[in-house]
Amino acid sequence: MEKHQQIHAWIFSIIVSLGVISFICCIVAEFKKSKEEDVRLVGRMCYLPGSEAFGFGVAGLVCLLSAEMMGSFLICRSSLSAGKKPKVSTFLLAFSWLSLGIDLLLLSTATDMNRRQLYDKGWLNGDCYVVKDGIFLCSGLLVVVTLGSLLISTSMILRQVHDENIQGNKDTNKRNIS
Repeated sequence: MEKHQQIHAWIFSIIVSLGVISFICCIVAEFKKSKEEDVRLVGRMCYLPGSEAFGFGVAGLVCLLSAEMMGSFLICRSSLSAGKKPKVSTFLLAFSWLSLGIDLLLLSTATDMNRRQLYDKGWLNGDCYVVKDGIFLCSGLLVVVTLGSLLISTSMILRQVHDENIQGNKDTNKRNIS
């Protein structure tokens, strides 16, 4: 049982680390994103050079998705041994996946806009687009919401499994004494 607790602690700390990295990548991407001054116009055609925000956005996406999958795996694996499934934990897990979906949409769109946009190609229909101020910051806040609900859900399930194991050991000890 102690070995499982150590493994859970390692996985939990990896999830937190990935979440922090994802949040930091979102903040850095906000400051490294393409600006309106970077757009070059030739007639109706535009050109926007790529920016470092693209790489930070991709790193943020990968870290966030990895953390969510690891947390969900830990919850599912632990909940198999749990007697009853708490509704609050299930709601928080569903909420974390919902906020993950919104965050992936927001972050991937903003990240893609920071790729190089060529003359007459642009980002959409030949037009160049620049990410508005605060989009990556909002994405970073969604990372915090997503991981917060995931970590609370995970800790609730792990606490329940731990309490059930302790109660099961007490019941076993009472039967052995009798």
